[in-house]
Amino acid sequence: MAVASFATLLAGAAQAATPGLSGEKASFPPFDPAHFASNLFWLAVTFGALYWLMSKVALPRLGSILEERAETIGRDLDQATQMQAKAEDMAQAYEKALAEARKNAQGIAQTAREAGAKASDAQRHATEAELAAKMAQAEATIAKTKTKAMGNVRDLGSDIAAAIVTKLTGQAPSASEASAAVDQALTRG
Repeated sequence: MAVASFATLLAGAAQAATPGLSGEKASFPPFDPAHFASNLFWLAVTFGALYWLMSKVALPRLGSILEERAETIGRDLDQATQMQAKAEDMAQAYEKALAEARKNAQGIAQTAREAGAKASDAQRHATEAELAAKMAQAEATIAKTKTKAMGNVRDLGSDIAAAIVTKLTGQAPSASEASAAVDQALTRG
């Protein structure tokens, strides 16, 4: 049909290019009133053919493509929404797990601190008990040594007192008298 219109235009152009019998130039065929009817006919045929072609072939294909795209976009948007919801759920689960891990870590740290404090207290008590036992033993040793030394001092004091009295008076006191005098001096302080 388009070929027929093109052929008519070519024929009109060829006729316009050839001079008429009277020597005048022919007018351009679309503007020539003699060709208006055939031009209008072919215009209507071409328009009808193009209208039918567009309405039955091209536009349905475009419509199906647009529908397919709309479905694909809708499906993709639904998937994106689902994935976003899953990601948010996963983020919440991660935050919850992280909070629980922090809580567990704090519990473990607290338990470790308590265990360390107990072990330290036990070690301190054991050391204190050991030191107290050594101190008691040392005090006992000191008391024994002091008692022994005091006994020696008493004996030595009795001997010295007897020697002094003998030198001063010329008479030697008895050992019991000298011991009684030293005991009396020691109790007075």
